Amino acid sequence: MGVTSSSQSSSGQNQASSNPAGSEETYSASRWTRGNFWFPTRIVVSPLRVSRVKKRWFGSNEESISIGQVASVKIATGIFWSDILIESTGGTDPITSHGHRKTDALRIRDLVESYQAARH
Repeated sequence: MGVTSSSQSSSGQNQASSNPAGSEETYSASRWTRGNFWFPTRIVVSPLRVSRVKKRWFGSNEESISIGQVASVKIATGIFWSDILIESTGGTDPITSHGHRKTDALRIRDLVESYQAARH
């Protein structure tokens, strides 16, 4: 099992430095938003899936949707932060996350759309 190193930029984004086909990008919500102070929510987008990871004191919760099963990505922007809603075609509960930078929310949407286009 290989280990990939990653570097974090000032926007809270991590990019894996492995090959582009297996790369994933991680976007963290702001600690200044509701529910994110101790353990900010992270959205991880890879060519295979989009995941929401929420750490807890003991363990973490993770939800994921296969890129092929993503029906839509909705972004609601406020003055400072954006909320993201990622719906699946399977009728399961959508992935929701709030407190992301607007540029990160747009990047998440663009990544999902580009990975979907690459699959067709």
